[in-house]
Amino acid sequence: MALLPRCLAVLALAVPLVLAQVLPLSTSSRWILDANGQRVKFRCVNWVGHLEAQIPEGLSNQPLDTIVDYVASNNFNCVRLTYSIDTALGPSVSVQDSFTQGAVSAGVDAAAFATVYNSAASINPFLTTSTRLDVFGAVVDALWARGIMTILDNHVSKASWCCNFTDGNGWWKDASGVYNADNQQYFITSDWLEGLGAMAIWSKSHPGVVGMSIRNEMRQTPVLNPADDWFPHVEEAGSTIHTNNPDLLVIVGGVNGGMDLSLLRSTSLDTGDWTSKRVWEFHAYSYSALFSALGTDCSVVQSEYGLFAGFVLVQGESYTGPLWLSEFGVGQTGGPNDGGLSDADANYLTCLVQYMTNNDADWSVWGLQGSYYVRDGTINYEETWGLLNADWSATRNPQFLPLLGTMWDLTQGP
Repeated sequence: MALLPRCLAVLALAVPLVLAQVLPLSTSSRWILDANGQRVKFRCVNWVGHLEAQIPEGLSNQPLDTIVDYVASNNFNCVRLTYSIDTALGPSVSVQDSFTQGAVSAGVDAAAFATVYNSAASINPFLTTSTRLDVFGAVVDALWARGIMTILDNHVSKASWCCNFTDGNGWWKDASGVYNADNQQYFITSDWLEGLGAMAIWSKSHPGVVGMSIRNEMRQTPVLNPADDWFPHVEEAGSTIHTNNPDLLVIVGGVNGGMDLSLLRSTSLDTGDWTSKRVWEFHAYSYSALFSALGTDCSVVQSEYGLFAGFVLVQGESYTGPLWLSEFGVGQTGGPNDGGLSDADANYLTCLVQYMTNNDADWSVWGLQGSYYVRDGTINYEETWGLLNADWSATRNPQFLPLLGTMWDLTQGP
């Protein structure tokens, strides 16, 4: 499937990009709508909170308000905030204890990791009396005070970096037909559903939360027929979120690492009472195997985007719904092309921006964080794909965001 045509009139956008929405949100056909029936387009940034410290990253480098002001000043209207089921099921754990436990889980020196906590507590004193869920709440509320929405993303079960096919977070432990089920020791269905329900209830006290993703990058390892597992688990998860907080959007990704929604072509997902809350999501990177299997020619790659994900934007079908590109991004350390990108990243981004602009679809860039408290056993691990630099004090590559061009604009609507 090639680019979808621009069949709707272009709408003039005469309001600031960051403007508090009239909630709750809902969906109709391929659109996300506010409570007045006006289209809302997600222009988001990912903010990680699912690693071993189990609080949103960056607070050991900058005050919370400074980070949130950066998000607002760059005209994002939402944040995809990631969390683990460990966090959802451990809401009363203090931040200090979370860092102590995180050192053990990450396999790093406890004293060295304690210095990271001490820095965070010095810069953000509220952490000393907060639980880790209190910190999530503080982030969500600070964002909403600036009109910025939050989408909670269940990234993993075990708090850790994601993703690979053997990290134990990719496919349900009770699934049928999994060859190496022993590697799925963390993705326990009952815990997952309990965690989703708990976060849905928690979000009632934080009105800036407008939606929840059921799971990041579901990936079979391998499975004989992933649809046999995906449909019943996804349906139960969506129902769990909706039952516990019917105001929330319910955001659903496909298989093959969140790239593939094509199983919807032959079978409809039973969304029950949450049909008007359903949003589809997918991920696309330059290294995404599913989208580069036939080469990197842009017309071919765009056809692959449409084949595996973009088809849900075709109106009038049982699967029609909003499509949110909830992860995309490039290395931010510089290169020879316009915007300081490598050849591969420049070609990928130009092609993706064209596809997203023509379809006027929703998006979320990876990522805000310039570093992590700990990742892959390294304290203060630098994220070279982050918008911010390592100490979160400035934009790493100021040329990048303008390359998104009119992806920022709202040009189509119901």
